[in-house]
Amino acid sequence: MTLISNRKPGAPKPAPTEPLKQAVASCMRALSRRPEIEVVYASDKPALFGAEKARLPEPPRKPSPEDVAVLRGHADSMALKLACHDPAVHRRLAPQGPEARALFDSVEQARVEAIGAKRMQGVASNLSAMLQDRYHRGAKYEDVTDRADAPIEDAVALMVRERLTGEAPPPAARKLVNLWRTEIDAKAGAELDRLDGKIDDQRAFARIMRDVLAHLDMAEAAELESEETEESEEDQSDENQQQEGDESEEGSSREQAEMESSEAAAEDLEDGMSEESDAPSGELPDDADEADSEEASEAWRPPSSGANERRAPDYKAYLTKFDEVIAAEELCDPEELTRLRGYLDKQVQNLQGVVARLANRLQRRLLAQQNRSWEFDLEEGMLDASRLPRVIIDPFQPLSFKQEKDTNFRDTVVTLLLDNSGSMRGRPITVAATCADILARTLERCGVKVEILGFTTRAWKGGLSREAWLQSGKPANPGRLNDLRHIIYKAADAPWRRARKNLGLMMREGLLKENIDGEALDWAHRRLVHRPEQRRILMMISDGAPVDDSTLSVNPGNYLERHLRHVIEEIETRSPVELIAIGIGHDVTRYYRRAVTIVDAEELGGVMTEKLAELFDENASPVAPKRRAA
Repeated sequence: MTLISNRKPGAPKPAPTEPLKQAVASCMRALSRRPEIEVVYASDKPALFGAEKARLPEPPRKPSPEDVAVLRGHADSMALKLACHDPAVHRRLAPQGPEARALFDSVEQARVEAIGAKRMQGVASNLSAMLQDRYHRGAKYEDVTDRADAPIEDAVALMVRERLTGEAPPPAARKLVNLWRTEIDAKAGAELDRLDGKIDDQRAFARIMRDVLAHLDMAEAAELESEETEESEEDQSDENQQQEGDESEEGSSREQAEMESSEAAAEDLEDGMSEESDAPSGELPDDADEADSEEASEAWRPPSSGANERRAPDYKAYLTKFDEVIAAEELCDPEELTRLRGYLDKQVQNLQGVVARLANRLQRRLLAQQNRSWEFDLEEGMLDASRLPRVIIDPFQPLSFKQEKDTNFRDTVVTLLLDNSGSMRGRPITVAATCADILARTLERCGVKVEILGFTTRAWKGGLSREAWLQSGKPANPGRLNDLRHIIYKAADAPWRRARKNLGLMMREGLLKENIDGEALDWAHRRLVHRPEQRRILMMISDGAPVDDSTLSVNPGNYLERHLRHVIEEIETRSPVELIAIGIGHDVTRYYRRAVTIVDAEELGGVMTEKLAELFDENASPVAPKRRAA
């Protein structure tokens, strides 16, 4: 029967949130005065990559007014930083210690946001919604009772915001601020009161903050004086160089004036040393091409795919001694694992039935490939007893033999590599854990070994590696600046029954942090390569590009992404491992040849089983180094 549709052919209907995305992106470009900036939406953590790209959170399909305000708050915050922040000045005046630097950065962000909030009421409302969401849903400081759990940098930034705009801290962060308010006011209240008069002068504002740090005992006075002396010497050195250059110039006065002008422009662009460049940040820039010297050099760039591109990127880790490969049961005691597993089961009761049906369909498909089959009417082999009556009836009929066919189903191992980054928190990681659990059980029943791995980092924004780098004087080009945490939830040789509880660890608060995909993929691949099975399949499940703030802050913006592309290319072209990727709300087809992208995490179970079924299909092409994308 042929079904006839009344729907008229035409262009596909845009997503319901597309007009909202376009409006927010347009407002961001207008507020930052950077019409060329690329604005993308993903489920990753919001981030700004230099002056060329901004990543905003993906809005829900049916956003509430609160969701819209939070989204606009993130966009306004980034736009104000582009418009009112000079990274060269910030870099020169920032303290050395990690805690002092974190506080200094947080207060500078509060300053640029206050500039917009004081001038535009709508921006102020959006920023308040964003902060409430950050401290309620992200940091969860509403019930904090101990200063050890209350970051002082957040408390000081909110107190500065209160002094600059008159707005009280958001309800979700009031306990956080109250834990520190008395001490901060007693030690540095007078300096904080001076900040309001310098909100439009980034250099003067930063100098006052250096005094605040000294009063809070977070930076030594000698250290601040040393940095001040270095800055003065740097300014004086540049002036002397400019004077020498002016004296050595010969020719007409017009040519000399042009040379001086070009030298001054070059100094402004390269070092940010001119007086105008040092204190521009209270005004929105008039020139859209006015790029900041630090972030422009480290901005995100589309990765090159030319034939002459270096095969091995200059990727390295500053230190590897703090990295860890750890079994899930070592990160949590048995009682808590049991509790977390129970919580996981409750969260996905409705999903389990759907995924189980899909898994059973996959199981029937796999078992059908493993059924015994025979070849009949052969001249040798086992005697075919079913043909004996024919011989009795006609003695001249020859005997018939049969022989068992060799099955095409090879000994197989599957590795499921799950992104354990903070952006997966909530429904995505819950669904991923459940699907991995059910598929592991299904494949085990079919004689296919399964390994379940996860990857994240040990700390936010750098761990012991970053501290060691700071103590060493911040050497240039440090490479990866965070400590890896690679988790083994289920080893390939471990039975599913023994590893079942381990998947509950993904529900543990604080486990999910940053994601460095390239090294995780290489680690999982190396484990697979050493397996004895004939067929090896690696399935990567992620919701975004690799992100680690500490690494990207001191390396080019595409540093981690470039390494990921290199690892993928090596596996897809030089390895017997079959690689497939599933992106949750993130387009992974631009990285992997065989990949699929889903919008909703609820689709994950169906996509995983379907892709595995395709790989296990009897008519699937044999393993080859190069394969066409699915």
